[in-house]
Amino acid sequence: MPVSTVPSKATEASTKVSNGLKDSHQSPKNTLVIGIVAGEVSGDSLGADFMAQMNNLRDDIVWVGVGGSQMQAQGLQSIFPLSRLAVMGLVEVLSQLPDLFKARRELLTAFAATNIDWFVGIDAPDFNLRVAKKLKPKGVFCVQYVSPSIWAWRESRIHGIKAATHLVLCLFPFELPVYERHDHPAICVGHPLLHTMDQTLIETPINQLRSELVWHNDGLQQFFIERFDNVSQLICVMPGSRRGEITAILPLMLDGIQRLLLLDPKLCFIIPTVDQNHQYIVQDVIDQRTEQLRSAIAVIYDESQPAFSQQAMAASDMVMLASGTATLEAMLLERPMVIVYQLNKLTFELAKRLVKVPYVGLPNILAGDAIVPELIQEQATGDNICRTVLRVLQPRAYAEQLQDLVTTKQILQQQSNHDSAHSVVEQWYMQTKG
Repeated sequence: MPVSTVPSKATEASTKVSNGLKDSHQSPKNTLVIGIVAGEVSGDSLGADFMAQMNNLRDDIVWVGVGGSQMQAQGLQSIFPLSRLAVMGLVEVLSQLPDLFKARRELLTAFAATNIDWFVGIDAPDFNLRVAKKLKPKGVFCVQYVSPSIWAWRESRIHGIKAATHLVLCLFPFELPVYERHDHPAICVGHPLLHTMDQTLIETPINQLRSELVWHNDGLQQFFIERFDNVSQLICVMPGSRRGEITAILPLMLDGIQRLLLLDPKLCFIIPTVDQNHQYIVQDVIDQRTEQLRSAIAVIYDESQPAFSQQAMAASDMVMLASGTATLEAMLLERPMVIVYQLNKLTFELAKRLVKVPYVGLPNILAGDAIVPELIQEQATGDNICRTVLRVLQPRAYAEQLQDLVTTKQILQQQSNHDSAHSVVEQWYMQTKG
């Protein structure tokens, strides 16, 4: 699978581009003004990383748009708080539509006043592509950073993307073929986890990771002191971060755990939570279960360690988790896993009709094969979860999945070797100068 849809001349243009950037910043009137908008908190770090790369190429860029504290630290003049755009849920979006329209007008007015040269929309395609569609006809070079999911459903959206952008920066290589089919420039710059994942979590022996995890957390110390050495294997459980996911998926996982404990009472489980509220929600569900189950599970929130969930996964023998970015984290940490997921029945039936991808887990989508077990909808029963986890824990099956995960990870790394700043600069040079 190709890593980009751009011509090979992009690499040849790199030297010319670098020289052009260096020469152009000598003249104040040639200051590069970039409009940039992150529509939610997760986009703030992506935007900040892109800005840092660009600032290393040129030291007089003027940044204007919307972003959080990380983007502001890189020099962004935020027109209004990022939280104004971070609206989720159909009802919430509908109620905020008047203010979202007003926000778009304010942005376009500010961009016109500062005479921006480029516009970079970070994720939030519903908002950013509408902004870009207004700017592209005026000669602004427009980039969408994070592709809409047209690779999975509603491919017809590509026509709106082509009308609004000059370039799309994709996080995964499987997103590129749809842009190739429609002859639109797209480059895979890779998921940020490829660059931010702590490599010591992969290189350090699991027993050492487990000791360090317990040593730095009082809750885990108490949990393991009470069990002494009476532990066979440790399984990390991640039922999702939204209340709806937790209430739908965690009970199914607990059904599986209850059956697992009947077969192996020495199994231990850890559930890392993203915040205190998440911890309370998870604990409330667990408190309704038997004493045996409650005593086998540690629900831990550790605000002192931002990457605590990754540390918990790395210190575990395997992971039982809902679909989402956590499946990518587990793969990059080289931890075998079982995916458990359930949607509202009507939503699932609708998704089956619309979504073209046969898998929900990113490792399977990346591999193009079911290298990780997926227990979805009616398959997500306590008995199936128990049987599947036990099967994965068998040495041969464990080693086979681990090898598949490592191979898929290596391929992903090879196909995500473009950095975002140079990709944008080279495409801008090719399309406007070359």
